[in-house]
Amino acid sequence: MFIFSSILEYINNLQKNETTCEDAVKHYLQKIETEKHLNAFLEVYAEEALERARELDAKRKKGDSLGKLHGVIVGLKDVICYKGHKVSAASKILEGYTAIYNATATERLLAEDAIIIGRQNCDEFAMGSSNENSAYGNVLNAKDNTRVPGGSSGGSAVAVQAGLCMVSLGSDTGGSVRQPADFCGIIGLKPTYGRISRYGLIAYASSFDQIGIFGTSVPDVALILEVLAGQDDYDSTSSGNAVPLYSQTLNTGNGKKIAYFKEALEHPGLDPDIRDSFNVFLNTLTAQGYTIEPIDFEFLEFVVPTYYVLTTAEASSNLSRFDGVKYGHRSTQNPADLSDFYKYNRTEGFGKEVQRRILLGTFVLSAGYFDAYFTKAQQVRQLLLAKTNEIFKDFDAILSPTVPTPAFKIGEKSNDPIEMFLADIYTVFANLVGIPAISLPLFTHSNGMNFGIQVMTSHFSEEKLLQLSDDFIKVAKQ
Repeated sequence: MFIFSSILEYINNLQKNETTCEDAVKHYLQKIETEKHLNAFLEVYAEEALERARELDAKRKKGDSLGKLHGVIVGLKDVICYKGHKVSAASKILEGYTAIYNATATERLLAEDAIIIGRQNCDEFAMGSSNENSAYGNVLNAKDNTRVPGGSSGGSAVAVQAGLCMVSLGSDTGGSVRQPADFCGIIGLKPTYGRISRYGLIAYASSFDQIGIFGTSVPDVALILEVLAGQDDYDSTSSGNAVPLYSQTLNTGNGKKIAYFKEALEHPGLDPDIRDSFNVFLNTLTAQGYTIEPIDFEFLEFVVPTYYVLTTAEASSNLSRFDGVKYGHRSTQNPADLSDFYKYNRTEGFGKEVQRRILLGTFVLSAGYFDAYFTKAQQVRQLLLAKTNEIFKDFDAILSPTVPTPAFKIGEKSNDPIEMFLADIYTVFANLVGIPAISLPLFTHSNGMNFGIQVMTSHFSEEKLLQLSDDFIKVAKQ
């Protein structure tokens, strides 16, 4: 029977002829079929994955050099382009659309011998915190099918949680990798803005979006980041900073001075179990030789409003291209004029949450409100960045809860968009200032659901972030 524990062990077993890529693919295809009620995958590339597995098995037997991800089975969130395959952003407006090129992230996976097994369900255009906004139905949390998996990358998180693939790629605009990772009890990494190319990622808010990684161990996540990171000529916002060998430096030392926001722990919306577990873990770290200090963060109440003003403005602009003219959904109604043509296509093609955010974004960009909302939000963003840079002069990392509550029931917050938005209170900060952040699954709530902590470090210090994360998981297990 095929069992996956880590990428390194899997590749070692392949090289020792103890398993094959074909065995692995067959295992995951069977598992996906068994767990199809979770609705994690919108499409599974069964025959294609088997064919690629056989090719990789033949390559290995010939003695050819192997890629870093030889035979590793990966799922892609339905916002990441894979040439010749459908990509819809879980929206009817792109139903039936086929990608005409590979995202750079996809290209780099394939270049290192990965096997892409399918595209995964998500909130429409990555807008949501529960995966209830997909045009193709809810994704269910594998641990409790009555609860949400988090969003927007819920399908990608559940696929790893339920063992339907080894790792997944998602996207994180305000917590869309870290929050579902927390709800599903796995690891979710959002790198520094620009660390991974956004070329081929369907845009929601371009100055916030970042491709992120789901996995079950820090070494696996580190290896995937090592493959994906680096400059890309197709993305002018990608960074030219050198890419460390993350997977080989996990045990080479880490920082010991950690900060946490007092206001985050004192927030009235924070679940008592999460607060208590967080405090106990801080004491455990102190006993392990870490210096833990509370710091004042007077901007906490501003991060969610600032985030939603700026991201909805960018969404309003980015999503204007989806009009039904050249591709995507086209209404069967007979429009009286071009305005009606656009209106019919977009009203039928976009779901309610996407429509809400487009309208909000159009409002804050309008002539009478631009300075009052958009300009003011940009100013707050700059204050947050200055505060962040100041903190990291004295500290190696910032700890916080990932989410204020554990995974909630399906439908529990559907009729209250403000309450849903506030679920992002701890995660949007990292996107506003562009720093790397990770969610680590350290605890179990009294209701039986998993939750963890969020670790944040300074820009382009993923190496330190991963080292600390690996150590924190070891400490928590002691």
